[in-house]
Amino acid sequence: MGKQKKTRKIQKQRLAQLKRLIKPTDDRIKEELRVIRKKPENPHNLKINDAPQVSSALFFQYNTQLGPPYHILVDTNFVNFSIKNKLDIIQNMMDCLYAKCTPYITDCVRAELEQLGAKYKLALRIISDPRFERIHCMHKGTYADDCIINRITQHKCYIVATNDKDLKNRIRKIPGVPIMYVASHKYAIERMPEAYGVKGN
Repeated sequence: MGKQKKTRKIQKQRLAQLKRLIKPTDDRIKEELRVIRKKPENPHNLKINDAPQVSSALFFQYNTQLGPPYHILVDTNFVNFSIKNKLDIIQNMMDCLYAKCTPYITDCVRAELEQLGAKYKLALRIISDPRFERIHCMHKGTYADDCIINRITQHKCYIVATNDKDLKNRIRKIPGVPIMYVASHKYAIERMPEAYGVKGN
């Protein structure tokens, strides 16, 4: 009988010690160490996904806002590549798209060319042509890539003229925006719907 009493006493002491321990879900434990128990999800509840709103200009992958006269956003390096390849920007754009084109220059692109110094005076003279439309930027800073991405996300009427690989990759993630670039001494276009009569690369 003595042994049984001892074992019971030991068991009671162990239980008392366990009760004194703080539970892993207790508020007094630091947030990193605390165990947060979540209620199991009800499989019958509807799952709500936050999907970004698709532009009304897109009909499947066909951009209804693209059409002649084309609005082309020109990037800094596109102007420089055109000068290196001795290409007339507006004439070659029209030859590429078989339609009237209006090149647009943002304040950021102009600021980037001004920052590049005396080497790029010719590029500045070219974009100062009255046939180039000027777009005024309302944001701070002069980082042209972000400016172009914001503009084409908001308005689907533009074609982006660039030779910058990183910018091209960023544009490819936005549906319905074609890319114009300089390749083998002429302009080429990528992601242009065949419905317009221009075959994409």
